[in-house]
Amino acid sequence: MATEDDVRHICLGMAGVTERPSWGQPAWFAKTLMARIWEEGVGTVKTDEREALAAMNPDIFFWTPHHDQYPQLMLIQLERIDVDELDELLQESYRIAGGPGKAKPN
Repeated sequence: MATEDDVRHICLGMAGVTERPSWGQPAWFAKTLMARIWEEGVGTVKTDEREALAAMNPDIFFWTPHHDQYPQLMLIQLERIDVDELDELLQESYRIAGGPGKAKPN
């Protein structure tokens, strides 16, 4: 089970990522938005696999009509995903958002 703190820790461990509010929620940016808290317990990431992930696990991955115009944005039920899988998704989101380098070593 992942939490907002896990999102924050993973994102801020990546080179050049900053945190600032977006629409009143915590958000993390590389060159562009890479992750955001959509609402309590739900995070937003960018992915090239949105359709496939939602088809395989619709109880974890989904989007709202607001996201229809942004085909790379996907919502995640944080309580239903493990931290390792969240980390993989955030790494992909970082790449898509123009991250300047690889994640910092732990």
